[in-house]
Amino acid sequence: MDELIRLSNATLAALPAAVRRPRYDRAALTPGIVHIGLGNFHRAHQAWYLHRLMDEGLCLDWAIVGAGVRQADALQRAKLLEQDCLTTLIELDPSGSSAEITGSMIGYAPVEAGNPTLIARMADPAIRIVALTVTEGGYYVDPAGGFDVAHPDIAHDAAGPDRPRTAFGAMVAALKLRRRGGHGPFAGLSCDNLRGNGAILRHTVVSLARLSDPDLADWIDATCSFPNSMVDCIVPATGPREIALAHGFGIDDRAPVTHENFRQWVIEDDFCAGRPHWDHVGATFTPHVHDYESMKIRILNGGHQVIANAGEILSVETIAGCMAHPLIAGLFRKVQAEEIVPHVRPVPGMTPQAYVDLIDRRFSNTAIADTTRRVAFDGSSRHTGFILPILRDALASGAPVEGLALVEALWARMCEGTREDGTTISPNDPFWGELQAAARAARERPRAWLEQRQVYGDLAEVPRFAGPFVRWLSLIWSEGSQAALRSYLAA
Repeated sequence: MDELIRLSNATLAALPAAVRRPRYDRAALTPGIVHIGLGNFHRAHQAWYLHRLMDEGLCLDWAIVGAGVRQADALQRAKLLEQDCLTTLIELDPSGSSAEITGSMIGYAPVEAGNPTLIARMADPAIRIVALTVTEGGYYVDPAGGFDVAHPDIAHDAAGPDRPRTAFGAMVAALKLRRRGGHGPFAGLSCDNLRGNGAILRHTVVSLARLSDPDLADWIDATCSFPNSMVDCIVPATGPREIALAHGFGIDDRAPVTHENFRQWVIEDDFCAGRPHWDHVGATFTPHVHDYESMKIRILNGGHQVIANAGEILSVETIAGCMAHPLIAGLFRKVQAEEIVPHVRPVPGMTPQAYVDLIDRRFSNTAIADTTRRVAFDGSSRHTGFILPILRDALASGAPVEGLALVEALWARMCEGTREDGTTISPNDPFWGELQAAARAARERPRAWLEQRQVYGDLAEVPRFAGPFVRWLSLIWSEGSQAALRSYLAA
């Protein structure tokens, strides 16, 4: 192999001809967006849409400044700054792969205690959108669905609003400065997989502001906009394999991103300070975001949870491997057809069953090394957000729940912490200790798992769900998960 080219502004022209690179002058870009939580997904998705707009000579004043509020973000910042915030995107398809360098990001705020630089950045009137990907469980929602005022992070930010710990506290502090300076609001754009993510972001920011400055909270609520959005692209974590793929294109990139050959972005057109023309490069603006996000969250995100725990238990390393496993794939298809699709509305150009077929193909993409561990991560947020709402709809309408009960039993078995081959499952949830204690107790008394009220609420008292759950978990522990899967598929 020829010598690798270290990715930077200075080396763009030297990259192999097969690698697509920015067609715009990056020196001419000016910031318009701060994005908090700048991981792989953002760089493969939102940053790509803006990059392609810039390739058309549009929206050069909307460049992205990255940000993070966790100390772990400092490592990502260092990697990206070393390569001038450029990213190698590698599209993976069974028929072949391609590489593209994106350049829509131009800076990364320091990760600091109290977040002073981030606050100053967001207070700059040039910033018109603050976007976030902070995970589904990152919005400080309590078990009842309200704002978690008792959380230590929230208590910290309420007591010291000028030196906040959270992204939301930093947003409040920046909006306070903007209001004081007469600069007007920015739009808050959540890009996390939450139904009504914009409404949730509004509630979090306004509720936090109200704890320290009720007048500011009223101003934020009245002037800021928080559009709902739905985002979709399968983006694996980056490890040695992904870095080696970049090397295969002749590029030395410390933080490349791989992704599938599919993207979708559906957005509510509610931006109080303007927005890029994302629709020119494939995004959809519509007032009916909820229908799109319901289809995606229930079928794709819910489908991930249907298969990932079974895959972990059976030592299947990737999602494509799960779809190649006849019992796990059978579980996916039967649960989707009988217990998820009936609770999903169609959207223009796509029926729920056609979307299941699309997701089946996407999950089965063998070029995507999306690990079951990544997909199973943070089940305490993902099951409550993706599976349990479907379960409650099914119970309310008298629809079947056998498969969903089996899915929850498989999660309980996974959280016990061992696979059926005897290997250990490393902690894989922010609440792993509590989950593992409940899972181990449930080995002898299955209802112990359902008694986690912060997860299941009153579902332990609903016989039509609790009965099948107890039966499935008992069968899993006595005869193994494959026996349970065969029994379900034979019914």
